[in-house]
Amino acid sequence: MSKIKKSMLAFALVAGSVLAPMAVQAQGLETADGEAVSADASKSSTNKKGGGFYDIVFGSGIVGMLLWFALFGDGILAIYFCVDCSILIKPEKLMPQRLIDQVQKAMGEGDIVAAMEACQNTPSAMSNILLAAFQHVEEGFDVIQEAVNAASDLEQEKLMQRLTWISVCSNLGPSLGLLGTVQGMILTFQALSSGAAGDASALAASIGQALWTTAGGLIVSIPSITAFYSLRNNANRRILRMTAVTMEFLNGLRNVEVAPEDGGEMPA
Repeated sequence: MSKIKKSMLAFALVAGSVLAPMAVQAQGLETADGEAVSADASKSSTNKKGGGFYDIVFGSGIVGMLLWFALFGDGILAIYFCVDCSILIKPEKLMPQRLIDQVQKAMGEGDIVAAMEACQNTPSAMSNILLAAFQHVEEGFDVIQEAVNAASDLEQEKLMQRLTWISVCSNLGPSLGLLGTVQGMILTFQALSSGAAGDASALAASIGQALWTTAGGLIVSIPSITAFYSLRNNANRRILRMTAVTMEFLNGLRNVEVAPEDGGEMPA
């Protein structure tokens, strides 16, 4: 009996030494699986709660929200100025066909007064250039040409002042996006310094804020700068066209002799 008891005790010790670690390992795996399930559940709940663009905008703090509102405002202003300048540089706005027909008819008849009246009745960039020429008609063709060039430069500057606002909006977009990127990086390092290195959702939100603002700034900037250069080139071409048409009208005055002032005779 004593041998049997000793044999059973030895078997129990061996079985305990083998099964105990297995049980502990099984319990650890079960706990790990539970934690993984809870982590997955919390992650899914977090994804259900947010992570979208709405949460990026309104979950980025006061500074982040102000940056996003500034980006939205910059984009709206860029669209407004693009539409406004597109209407401004239309040919019928800069050089109306009715004005060209009336001035051409008056110049064909040699009636400069009628041509000036047509310019005054149809205000536009073309009429301003023509009036600058007609006001110096008695001073010689060289003076007329200088007046036309000066008036063309003035009209071009007026258009550029309006078009420059599109360039301002295009430059503000990346600047605001860069500021948002810096703010997102600051939030990321604050989360790391506060011991939230293991909180992937907090870090992802901060990095997402940085990337989204950068993308928002580029989305505003790229179309704006493209529209600016396109509209600027169109405006320059139309200014040159108006100058050329004006000089065509005034070619008949090239050989006009200028009477000497004070009624004196020209020196031999």
